[in-house]
Amino acid sequence: MDTPTVVSATWLYEHINEEQVAIADCRFSLADPQLGAQQYNLSHIPEAEYFDLNKDLSSPVQAHGGRHPLPDLAVLAQKLSTAGIDAQTIVVAYDDSSFAFAARLWWLLRYLGHDRVAVLDGGFKAWKSLGLPVTDAITQKTPKQFTWQLQPSLRVDITDVKARKDLPKVTLIDSRESDRFRGEREPIDPIAGHIPSAVNYPWQDVSNSDGYLYSPEQQQKKWQHLQGQEIIVYCGSGVTACVNLLSLHLAGIDTASLYVGSWSDWCSYLLVAN
Repeated sequence: MDTPTVVSATWLYEHINEEQVAIADCRFSLADPQLGAQQYNLSHIPEAEYFDLNKDLSSPVQAHGGRHPLPDLAVLAQKLSTAGIDAQTIVVAYDDSSFAFAARLWWLLRYLGHDRVAVLDGGFKAWKSLGLPVTDAITQKTPKQFTWQLQPSLRVDITDVKARKDLPKVTLIDSRESDRFRGEREPIDPIAGHIPSAVNYPWQDVSNSDGYLYSPEQQQKKWQHLQGQEIIVYCGSGVTACVNLLSLHLAGIDTASLYVGSWSDWCSYLLVAN
């Protein structure tokens, strides 16, 4: 089976019982970290496994590294194995936040060398809008062996950003809302503003107000001027930046890397300097 990058709710329903397909529920709320798990326990797409942003897709916060450092990859690989995922499995990730959290798992799997991963267009809302079945049952999967091979070109750290951000063929993209980029509002991190030389492409502009991605042609038009550039993408903590990375991939641009620590990591060093 070919692996699409984006699947519809109808596609997922037609393939939901196939052994090659696994479903990942990535719903989460930064304001209420327990909410996603509560929603999953109440109602989710049948056969879905829950992946928690804080517990599964990130590691504990340290002095540096940002608010959502990368998870322990061996632990994540074990969870993927327990969820019945191996090299042949197509993983379909969904949330209810316009890909804000599903794209993090999408990127992490690609970072682990697993390209058989897609996101559900429209998320959980799209599934429910078609009257498709939901459940509160948690299905025990037959474990498989998830093997991984890191793709180091997909990520950078603060040292790389400092060394490369001002080079003529490098574009540094800030994925946060424009008022946060401009430093007019900062609800989370201790310092407002953005990394010098960054340009602003808010992650919300990748999809419409109902959480459906714009067409690949529209994604290509959005990014075509960056063809041939080295692209570094960041946000507040390396989560919603993955939505822009998804968009770039749909546009056929795979030269982009994620500054995992993002603005929250950059801030941590500014605080030390001051």
